[in-house]
Amino acid sequence: MPLHAILFDHDGTLVDSEPTHWQIWNAVLAPLGLSIPEADYRDRYAGMPTPANAVDLVERLGIDLPPAVLAERKAEATRAHLAREPFPLMPGAREAIAALQAAGLRLAVVTGAARDATLASLGAHGLLDAFETVVTVDDVALGKPAPDCYLLAARRLGLAPADCVAVEDSEHGLQSAADAGVPCVVKPTGMSRHHDFGRATVRVPDLLAATAWILRRRQGG
Repeated sequence: MPLHAILFDHDGTLVDSEPTHWQIWNAVLAPLGLSIPEADYRDRYAGMPTPANAVDLVERLGIDLPPAVLAERKAEATRAHLAREPFPLMPGAREAIAALQAAGLRLAVVTGAARDATLASLGAHGLLDAFETVVTVDDVALGKPAPDCYLLAARRLGLAPADCVAVEDSEHGLQSAADAGVPCVVKPTGMSRHHDFGRATVRVPDLLAATAWILRRRQGG
């Protein structure tokens, strides 16, 4: 199969943000006398878009707020955090991007995060110019685990989904890519290593291993 583009997830894949997102959610919930245990965050919320998490939290915890209000509080808190400091890059992120670009592959970001937070995060690391397009939850009717964002990225690039490879860290992201027909390299994190990755094309320990696998496939190996 031809391989023309790499579609990177953002949170947990390019940046080590999930532990911070958990802390931000708990800061938002604290005035309501609520919190999310780390195990619950790993199982239910890691890798999911903020609006979907807000709906689940309102229903499960009986929060007397519209989900949209809760989601906006989380978004505001995330923007405030990013104004102070960016999420740290995952080990090997710069090297992976450089190696894939050098191989002539087109790059995109496909994320369940909001556009403003994603652009702020990538911009803080000087990486925006590396990506031909950035698809966020704001660009689609349904965020991950629905396939909409990956289908849109392929359309923007003028490619068939099967001509791309996704790089993801969570079961929700894997489901999104797989349902869109995009082969997926999975790189679990401490927050997601227990997820079900049975639909992955390959599972690797880190971004450099993901890059090595992609380059072998690119060369027909």
